[in-house]
Amino acid sequence: MRASRLLSILILLQLRGRVSAEALAAEFEVSVRTIYRDIDELSAAGIPVQSDRGPHGGFQLMAGYRSQFTGLENDEAEALFMIGLPGPAIALGLGNAATRASRKLMASLPPSLREGSRRIADCFHLDTNDWYRSEQSAMELPRIARAVLAQQKLKSSYESWSGLRQWQMEPLGLVLKAGAWYLVANSQSHASSSKKIRIFKVIHITDMQVLDELFDRPDDFDLPGFWSEATARFEAELRSNTAHLRVSATGLDRISKLGAFAAQAVEMQRESIVHGMDQAWQTMSLPIETIEHAAQMLLGIGPELEVIAPLALRQRLRELALHCYQLHGDATDQA
Repeated sequence: MRASRLLSILILLQLRGRVSAEALAAEFEVSVRTIYRDIDELSAAGIPVQSDRGPHGGFQLMAGYRSQFTGLENDEAEALFMIGLPGPAIALGLGNAATRASRKLMASLPPSLREGSRRIADCFHLDTNDWYRSEQSAMELPRIARAVLAQQKLKSSYESWSGLRQWQMEPLGLVLKAGAWYLVANSQSHASSSKKIRIFKVIHITDMQVLDELFDRPDDFDLPGFWSEATARFEAELRSNTAHLRVSATGLDRISKLGAFAAQAVEMQRESIVHGMDQAWQTMSLPIETIEHAAQMLLGIGPELEVIAPLALRQRLRELALHCYQLHGDATDQA
């Protein structure tokens, strides 16, 4: 632990120039006295650390000195691709390793490139959460991440819309989408069930055991490719029905705000319009889930659309609108 801290102090001095004892103590969560002992250790090892006392004092390396002790540890190498993603790195249990790896990479750069890299880090930030949603806490995520890397089998409970079931899993990868973590695993619920690659939301994984048994990762498995195909298939199956609508220009704008699927349908409609054609009201097709879901969704568009088909959706939308009218009534009736 101390050797790692000594190396980290050396790298920080190389990156930042002069650093105070108090700043180093806060960085590594140790006492100022411990920092002074660490500096003495570095000096005894032949590292030319200069000490300046006073209000603006601190420690710095002798001008022109550059260390070559920037080799990455195992966990730092694993965290390499998490640099610039502090939230996901922390969630995976790789926050500290990613910070150390980032410092080592910066220390290995010449000063001219180092300044440009630091400017990029200061000017760009990635927030993976959707608006009005905080990142979901997944307590088992660090253990799952270790199992993915070590290719260890898992045994756990999982609660989905169909109920609570027990699963045997061979974890192949983790995906962060819109602030939520998903596990992609070759899995089966019991000995007689089919074994295939499935997707599990990490926050719903409970009673997890990391088994000593290892598995062989399929050589041809491509996580990004699998995820892309699986999500496209899910979205297509989710909205397997179609509503045919007559919509005003205002209605088109409102529908486009219902989600990416609706925005795409509106864009396709706008691209099909013949130049110069009357655009006051248009017909369009919109992918929908169920009749009930679609009726509740389209009710908010108000009088800017008319459902042409299916008839069941047209009828349900009328029932909902009538119920709203009856519920609110006339203001003069309530006086």
